Amino acid sequence: MLHKRIAVKIAFFNNGFIYANWVSRLPRIQETYGADDGTIGLVLLASSLGAVCAMPFTGWAIIKNGSRRITLFALLAYCSIVPLIPIMPNLGFLFALFLIEGIVTGMLDVAMNAQAVMVEKEYNKPIMTSFHALFSIGMALGAWSGALFVDLKFSLVNHFLIVVVAALLTSVWAVRNLIQDKPDPSLKHEGPLFRLPGAALIGIGVITFCCMLGEGAMSNWSVNFMENIANAPLTLAPIGLSAFATAMTLGRIFGDRVRSMVGDKKMIVGGGVISATGLCTALLFPLPYVAIAGFFLVGLGLSTIVPIAYSIAGNTKDLSPSVGLAMVTTVGYSGFLIGPPVIGFLADWHTLRIALAFVVALLTVMTVLGVRFKPRVGTR
Repeated sequence: MLHKRIAVKIAFFNNGFIYANWVSRLPRIQETYGADDGTIGLVLLASSLGAVCAMPFTGWAIIKNGSRRITLFALLAYCSIVPLIPIMPNLGFLFALFLIEGIVTGMLDVAMNAQAVMVEKEYNKPIMTSFHALFSIGMALGAWSGALFVDLKFSLVNHFLIVVVAALLTSVWAVRNLIQDKPDPSLKHEGPLFRLPGAALIGIGVITFCCMLGEGAMSNWSVNFMENIANAPLTLAPIGLSAFATAMTLGRIFGDRVRSMVGDKKMIVGGGVISATGLCTALLFPLPYVAIAGFFLVGLGLSTIVPIAYSIAGNTKDLSPSVGLAMVTTVGYSGFLIGPPVIGFLADWHTLRIALAFVVALLTVMTVLGVRFKPRVGTR
């Protein structure tokens, strides 16, 4: 049973590690294509569209093929796409590449969480947060890795090739040890597999949307904020992202224990207050180390909210775990991916500082919804 848990954790780690590496070089990608904030926002929007379109149907794909096969396919595809990011002939091709990247990452997110739900059921105790901790560890190390490659003056192509080769080497063992789930014909007459969240899941879906929009904002724009608003040196700028990811990691390492003590509702409300406070601090006092501290608080506050949501969705009555996850991830992950391009448009219209104030507003909404949230509605 332990090898299954480790295999799923490797999938989470590689997803975060690859993602943080290319995101940490986003300013250089922007320079490579001569794109302003609004244009790079459109490119990120392509990824959003791909993921949001893919997620509702990934539940169907998992039921037909098993989450192990979908996880394998998505990991291999992701590793193949990332090295192509800096060598597209123009922005049109880059847009198309990010559309495909979004489809792949959307499938991977649902599939690996379906694997995590199955492992959690075998352990018969809350361990979902521990899987997401590995995603955060991957992001933290990916951000530090990005800073190192900047300092060593590696080209984008060489940087991304080294990263994906390392991820592929570890994925070879992981995919062989994932749970060998098979198609589930018992669900074929239970209605359409493409569904939006019902009443039991809509509340947690909106909370997840706000949370993941905050995550996406930090992941995609924290480096730009550090460079252009906080005026941090180039080698220090990625540390804002690393601080966010490190805090996410710490929160998720201890999240299951704290969650069992205080409950889901207090975790959501407390996380909303902490994250909103941290981002407000960074925006009001845009100095490099103050911003790093603020981003750390944002990561700490947001760290456990999505794992709680996925655990609830994966254990919803009368739904396959993959279908329940597809419902909530469709709503939630759209925030993670749609948020960054929206922030890009707002930054182009005014400033990045004002654009991130929009995120503070949504974190406030998330906190208010947390106060009204009723834990474990409709779950087993």
